[in-house]
Amino acid sequence: MKKNVKSRNLETITYNNAGVNIELGDEIVSEISPIANSTSINGSIGNIGTFGGLFDLKKSGLIDPILVSSTDGVGTKLQLAIKTKSYFNIGIDLVAMCVNDVLAQGARPLFFMDYFATNKLEKEIIIEVVKGIAKGCQLSKCALIGGETAEMPGHYNNNNFDLAGFCVGAVERKNIFNKNSVSIGDKVIAISSNGIHSNGFSLIRKIIELKYIDIFEKAPFDNTISLAKVLMEPTLIYTDAFIAANKNNKLKSISHITGGGLIDNPPRSFSKELALELNMKNFELPPVFRWIKDNSKITLFELVRTFNCGIGLLLFVDESDVDAIIRDVNAAGYKSFIIGSMIENKYKKNVIFNGWNV
Repeated sequence: MKKNVKSRNLETITYNNAGVNIELGDEIVSEISPIANSTSINGSIGNIGTFGGLFDLKKSGLIDPILVSSTDGVGTKLQLAIKTKSYFNIGIDLVAMCVNDVLAQGARPLFFMDYFATNKLEKEIIIEVVKGIAKGCQLSKCALIGGETAEMPGHYNNNNFDLAGFCVGAVERKNIFNKNSVSIGDKVIAISSNGIHSNGFSLIRKIIELKYIDIFEKAPFDNTISLAKVLMEPTLIYTDAFIAANKNNKLKSISHITGGGLIDNPPRSFSKELALELNMKNFELPPVFRWIKDNSKITLFELVRTFNCGIGLLLFVDESDVDAIIRDVNAAGYKSFIIGSMIENKYKKNVIFNGWNV
């Protein structure tokens, strides 16, 4: 026996009825094109809007290049970006997370592509995000050669959207970093982060929720700035630091301090026979990380395993090159300093903290 099924009577069910606005999508692409073109470098070919982005590797000037790729997102920092309308900043974050990983392999970033997916296209938001992505590409000295904007009604709720990025760089075959080149006695240079970057925000959001914190009020540790502004500071891009530090190919290895913090990331950059001994006696934990620790009651070990704690990049170098590299990196606008040394791994512990109880 047939059941009576009530349905809406529509003469025609169009893509627009289903929630996808093709015309607006085309309009957005046309406005994005000049923004992307502003990031062009040697090797960029054509405009966005084709089936694939093009790049002429020959024009990079490399003789025997190896390509290095990285893909990433911005994690749940995106939720705070939506809440604070920090769309430009989150675009920079997206580029930084991919580019800094490429640098950690010894490669220069060449081009970037992005993926933006949302419930409903909001032109102003998308344009602002892409402007941030373009700024990140300019800071990285790479080209934005394409991307995808997907309108997916029913998959994302309300004004939520998602971001992902993809970066390709290149390095001369002979200059690829080899973690086995790091030796006992080598020094490790830290380059400061400019804040939390883009890891650990699920924990931060839980603190905000459980403590009923208004992020738009002044930061508890700095009454000159709102907590929202501190939290949404875009991830620092280290391309200029890399160029300055490695101009004579003196770098042995690099560790990008992302998820996993100072516990899990450094061992990816040297052999298991070695250990990194960090001298934390004179290192001052930045206030925002102290605030996180005090409000979450987590151990120092969990803090340094989750966050960068003020160190965005580690450079592994020969002791004789330390002074010159620090001088060049600082002259490029970063803050760098000796943080540790490489020792024999006697205790089956890859990272040792001197001066901190971790």
